[in-house]
Amino acid sequence: MGGTTIMRIDYLTCNYLKDPLGVELPKPRLSWVLESQVRWQMQFAYRIVAASSREKLDEHIRDLWDTGKVESSQSIHVAYKGQPLKSAQTVFWKVCIWDKDGIRSEWSDAAKFEMGLLDNKDWYANWIGHPSGRTEAEKSVPAPLFRKSFEMVKKAVSARVYVSGLGYYELYLNGVKIGNDVLTPGFTNYNESVLYNTYDITDQLSAGTNILGVILGNGWYNCFTSDVWNHKAAAWRDQPKFILQLKVMYDNGDSMTVGSDASWTCSESPIIFDGLRNGEFYDARLEQPGWNLLEFDDSLWKKVRIVRSPGGILKSNQMTPIQITSTIEPINLKEVSPGVWVYDLGQNISGWAQIRLSGPAGTEITIKYSEKIKQDGSIDTSNIDSFVYSGQFQTDRYTLKGGCQEEWEPRFVYHGFQYVEITGFPGTLTLENFRGRVVHTAFESRGEFECSNQLLNDIQRCARWSTLTNYHDIPTDCPHREKNGWSGDAHLSAEQTLFNFNPMSAYVKWMSDFKDAQTPSGQLPGIIPTGGWGYYWGSGPAWDSGIFLIPWNLYEYCGDTALLEYMFDSMKAYMNYLVSMADGYLVDFGLGDWCPPTGGAMEHACPTIVTDTAYFYIDAVIAAKTAKILNKYDESQQYLELADRIREAFRSRFLNSETDQIEGDCQTSLACALYMGFVNEAEKPIVLQNLLAKIHQNDMHLDCGILGTKFLLHSLSELGQANIAYVIATQTTFPSWGHWIQQGATTLWENWNGAESRNHHMFSDVSAWFYKGLAGIQPDSHEPGFKHTILRPNPVPDLDWANASHRSMYGQVACRWQVEGNIFRIKIIIPVNCHATLFVPADFKGEVLENGKVPQDIEISQVDNVYKIALGSGEYNLEIMRDKIH
Repeated sequence: MGGTTIMRIDYLTCNYLKDPLGVELPKPRLSWVLESQVRWQMQFAYRIVAASSREKLDEHIRDLWDTGKVESSQSIHVAYKGQPLKSAQTVFWKVCIWDKDGIRSEWSDAAKFEMGLLDNKDWYANWIGHPSGRTEAEKSVPAPLFRKSFEMVKKAVSARVYVSGLGYYELYLNGVKIGNDVLTPGFTNYNESVLYNTYDITDQLSAGTNILGVILGNGWYNCFTSDVWNHKAAAWRDQPKFILQLKVMYDNGDSMTVGSDASWTCSESPIIFDGLRNGEFYDARLEQPGWNLLEFDDSLWKKVRIVRSPGGILKSNQMTPIQITSTIEPINLKEVSPGVWVYDLGQNISGWAQIRLSGPAGTEITIKYSEKIKQDGSIDTSNIDSFVYSGQFQTDRYTLKGGCQEEWEPRFVYHGFQYVEITGFPGTLTLENFRGRVVHTAFESRGEFECSNQLLNDIQRCARWSTLTNYHDIPTDCPHREKNGWSGDAHLSAEQTLFNFNPMSAYVKWMSDFKDAQTPSGQLPGIIPTGGWGYYWGSGPAWDSGIFLIPWNLYEYCGDTALLEYMFDSMKAYMNYLVSMADGYLVDFGLGDWCPPTGGAMEHACPTIVTDTAYFYIDAVIAAKTAKILNKYDESQQYLELADRIREAFRSRFLNSETDQIEGDCQTSLACALYMGFVNEAEKPIVLQNLLAKIHQNDMHLDCGILGTKFLLHSLSELGQANIAYVIATQTTFPSWGHWIQQGATTLWENWNGAESRNHHMFSDVSAWFYKGLAGIQPDSHEPGFKHTILRPNPVPDLDWANASHRSMYGQVACRWQVEGNIFRIKIIIPVNCHATLFVPADFKGEVLENGKVPQDIEISQVDNVYKIALGSGEYNLEIMRDKIH
């Protein structure tokens, strides 16, 4: 039975991506979103059909897969179970569903996915490089150019190019750059894994002669800068190299392959230096116009050299790419001293400068980047330049070729900055000579939060900016000083990142980096990927627990069990490692409540053994839950028993049974015990009072580092003290987020006193608290992915309204509440195929109305003297009076 009015099927994805190329999973996971104007609408059944061509799919020839009618509400992560898939095979698919009344929908629009090269034997290409080596900075040679011509007898019906260039590359076809990605492929442990990209270039190819061109940069693969993290000693480090394979299909079934081999030629580019931690130097006088076009004379170019593989397995890059996401015009320009010009973007960003200048040939323009300025307006890098020991820090150079207006921007580096200093220009600069290019992993926005308090809106904006500008294939700590993938920073901000953006495919990739970095003993480094640094400093349970928490967060927020399964053996290995490090089920090594308000970063009041053991416990709990989800019941029971022993050891050692104080006697210790589940129900009121006393002693300010800050806000809200959490979150004096805002912050800072980096995301979980603790949108791990949403709005004093939305895997979840006198108004949106439970704030006990009437399609009960309302899918506009109507 067909239908046209019940439900619309939209947003078909495969492995979180729309129409992806280069899929490697043998059973790709398919998802779709349902839309309907009918409340309580559910999917009763689905049918997926798949074909090897769009024409076959349209003609109902389902030669790859036909599920038939499957009675299931599953509409996310449905595993492909059709015909076995081969390398480079394209699958076209669509879906229809039956609703709760048994009415079938129309078919969705067609979607597709295409497999990557699934076996090393599918590569008919070599790794090639420039014949001159390139190792130390002082011996650096220009970034190499490569070109290759090839003939096509006629127009192609399909053409795919597979390419990996280390450290970074740009690919050109007939003079036009392929793809809008930059700084690609992603950073990995190149000894273990090397990413390649797949591009569809069918429309760009023409019959006759075509030219492929490649430029290579050093990136992380040849990071020769001396720094704290010793990347220059990485075992993988070598000269830039690339591998490329082009597969062309003709309409008669014939094919042609072009690969990287000894027939390519190479030369030097005008990029005379590029160091990821330093900058990029470009001499426009060395340009070779048309080097990637057919007409170019390459008779003076050299033959390439066949080079060794980097060692890692070639894997398809399935992440959202890094892109230039926006361009920002400067808001101010000042000549701080003769010939020294400083631009202000008004926003701290990651990316680079784009300059437009004209002047005499040979004029060298120096561009330096900072996020602070001194009193006189000159740039100040003293807060971020201390860990890089060689070369110039965050400095680009451009040498004019002369004779025309010149426009330039770097290719193979990025910086963190708000201010740009330009020197060396002989004339007068204007605002039109410079723009800031914002560069980061191009996540879609999936969430929004705003409220009646502008300070919180400003903090939310800063959290989003810090998150985006600190994602460059991996979640970095900062975009300037380090650019490292600190695991602790990342797992602390994972929930807000999942609320605000779509980092799922990037997190899946980063978890594979965890597997590559893990030693046989289960040990993990503090930064991932690493060239070898971080196994014996900067790690520990509070950081390493990202291996548990991020997969678990993806399960809670996206319903993803595949990542749990993929990571389970690594989780077990790390649990074994922690057990080996434990003494009586207590662990004490690595970092603790990093960056508290007073003292140094490690001078925190909460003992490291407290937070370490807490993470040991939560890791065991997640391992037990994961094992149960994966139907590994014996292992689940083992981890539950381990968790019980850790919990008992924690309570025995750290909980004073007479005073209900926690060792450390501070906000972090108390909030940790409450948030992590070490306090029994009967003890919670006293422990909570102890925590509240600590907050009052600190004049209603937090006194925590990055661990305690997450514990604090959430534990307060969960225990009915959202009003106290709100007071803490809205402070404007030290230490607070508002204090940063008062000082002009446009991103979140590393330290409460602002002494170090001014673009860190590790304190960004406050954004997750906005969604969960104020607007009240919370996932339910029993029905993950917002299949069931828990709604606990908190209309705290002094906040008139809050509005949050999140585009889940099922569709939009939204909650907007407003207090108007004695009336609590709330607008709720629940996606099709989902349901929700609303807990009405305790102050509002009047009749529940919608449009002045009692709604007939909601279920109201009372729990702990508050209304508990069961909601199906759809939009609701409810109002509840403060006092019960008699």
